[in-house]
Amino acid sequence: MFSISRELKTLLSGSPAVRVVVLTGAGISAESGVPTFRGTDGLWSKFKPEELANVDAFMSNPDLVWSWYQHRREIINKVQPNEGHTSLARMEEKLADFTLITQNVDGLHRRAGSRNVLELHGNILYNKCIKCSKMYQTLPDEEAKSAPVCECGGRIRPDVVWFGEMLPQQILQSAFRAAENAAVFFSIGTSALVHPAASLPVIAKQRGAYLVEINVETTVLTDYADEFLEGPSGEVLPSLMKECGLA
Repeated sequence: MFSISRELKTLLSGSPAVRVVVLTGAGISAESGVPTFRGTDGLWSKFKPEELANVDAFMSNPDLVWSWYQHRREIINKVQPNEGHTSLARMEEKLADFTLITQNVDGLHRRAGSRNVLELHGNILYNKCIKCSKMYQTLPDEEAKSAPVCECGGRIRPDVVWFGEMLPQQILQSAFRAAENAAVFFSIGTSALVHPAASLPVIAKQRGAYLVEINVETTVLTDYADEFLEGPSGEVLPSLMKECGLA
């Protein structure tokens, strides 16, 4: 059973202007039923994500890759944000300086009501042209099984970061700035192993932030954190919000 410290309560309830930064990973989405897509689902069990989520695979067989992402979208569209997502959206409403950084591409934070979201790995619900980079939030045929073509003639791909690609630099820079200036930094549902995101909580603490980890199990970050709240975010965050007067 987790216990929220007096220091954390004081920090969060002392001033609505406290700078809070949150980093979320796959754990928070897993609580909504979002699978990791690593090989247990019918046809796609024959492939590894690394074989599909890269530019070379898309260029050699765009329809196959597009079909895989359509399959993923169908699953994501059937799940709902959980109490972890909605608690963070409410926290943003209560605090004047709040930044949410996520490694997830499922868009559940935005669906829960979060507004100031930095999506490090993109958003699977959006698309862009591989040739001219035109963005597509909607497509003429949202259920197309073959990769659509842009008006410039280029293929349209999911707006996510593939293996071998750099993270969007403007978003990454904003994430580092937020971490450097945080007074409280939450690491939620992430293994703390995937860089550069894994360095954000470390940088935050080095710059003086109070570092809190929320996870169902310990990670490499646990001993470094000022506070570890063990449990699913959908249980920990609502309790934290209530105890800190943010509910």
